[in-house]
Amino acid sequence: MAPDISVFGRYTYLLTELFWGAIAFALLRRAGALRKAAVTILVLYPIAYVWDRYTLAVGVFDIKLRTGIDVAGIPLEEHLFMAVVPGLVLGVHETLFGEATPE
Repeated sequence: MAPDISVFGRYTYLLTELFWGAIAFALLRRAGALRKAAVTILVLYPIAYVWDRYTLAVGVFDIKLRTGIDVAGIPLEEHLFMAVVPGLVLGVHETLFGEATPE
């Protein structure tokens, strides 16, 4: 039986994205890679948007724990997801393999 994660009700997905987004931001800032990550995320965003819009339209995902706010045809939380996931990946990558920045 899966644990009940709905403690925040319709804000569960939003708060999850904000939590992981804060971790991604901290990693990127620590690695001095905020600008590089922002450019990469902006380039990837249109691809992610089309992909997300399609998967939602065909019913791949049924997102229940969300605010209900849609922006450009997809949930607000999905827009955040499209920035948080690559941001977190890049943050971990830059932390592990990026050039050391002077403190």
